[in-house]
Amino acid sequence: MSAQITKAEVAKHKDEKSMYIIIDDGVYEIANFVDEHPGGAKILKRFAGKDATKQFWKYHSKGVMDKWGAKLKVGTLKEEAKL
Repeated sequence: MSAQITKAEVAKHKDEKSMYIIIDDGVYEIANFVDEHPGGAKILKRFAGKDATKQFWKYHSKGVMDKWGAKLKVGTLKEEAKL
């Protein structure tokens, strides 16, 4: 079972050593993938610590998620109470 991670915890991971992004309900650690990203590191750094779902699906297909998702996933987004 994967770890439950809150949006606040994801937001703390936005530096060179530890970068998390949210795609759908999954949390992905992308710090080691930054240099391999075909679109360049600048794009990933822009979304570090944030929800990148809309932008991810705009430019990527399901095949990209199938290839990299399992390797980079560190947990799922924990549901929080909406006030």
